[in-house]
Amino acid sequence: MNMEPDKIFDSLKEKIIWLDIAPETILNLSELSDEFGSSRTPVKEALIALQAEGWVMRHGSKFMVTPLSLNRIKEITEIRSILEVQATIWAMLRINQQGVEQLETIIEEANALGDPASIRDVVMLDFKYHRAIYRATGNIQLMNFLDMLLSQYLRFWLAMQTDIDPHNFFTEHVELTEAINSRDESSVRAVSARHIKTSVDAIKRAFLEHI
Repeated sequence: MNMEPDKIFDSLKEKIIWLDIAPETILNLSELSDEFGSSRTPVKEALIALQAEGWVMRHGSKFMVTPLSLNRIKEITEIRSILEVQATIWAMLRINQQGVEQLETIIEEANALGDPASIRDVVMLDFKYHRAIYRATGNIQLMNFLDMLLSQYLRFWLAMQTDIDPHNFFTEHVELTEAINSRDESSVRAVSARHIKTSVDAIKRAFLEHI
C-alpha cells in the first residue's frame, strides 16, 4: 500500500532541515520509492510540495535539495525581519502566564546545557523558543509561515558543524522574555529585531569562513 504524500513530505522535510539529507543532494525517485515502500507517484507529489516551499528545486529532470546560499538567507531575513517582529508584539499582547513560564523553562533548559554545547542541541532549543512565541500569537497561518522561515535558518546553523556557548547565545532570549512579561512593546520590538540581525550576521560569518 502506498504511503500518503503528506507523510513522505514530512519525513523528507525533516531530513532536509536537520541535514540528514545534505544540501545539493540529487533525490532519486526510484530510491525514495524503495525507501518509503511506495510507488513513484506519491513520492513525486511530495517532492513537488517540497519544491513549492523551497526545500528542493528542479535540477534538469531531477529534484535536488536546495543549496545553502547567502542570497537565500538574505531574502528570508528580509521577510522575517518584518513578520517576526510584529508577531512577537502580538505574542506579547496575547500570551498568558503559562506561555511566559514556557519561555522561561526553555531558557532554563539552555542554561543546563554543557559549555560548549553542540550546535544541534542549541538550535533545537532556539527553535522551540521561537515556536512558543509564534504559537502565542494565536494566528495559525502566521505561526506556520514563520515556522517554515525559521526552519530554513536551521540548515545554516547546523551546517556550521561547531560547538557554541549556549549562555551567550540565549542572552537575547532572556531579554526578550523579560520584555514580553513586562509588556514593554518598545523593548520587545528592539530586542526582536536585534536578535534576528545577530542571528543572520553569525550565519553569514560562519558561511564565509567555510566557503
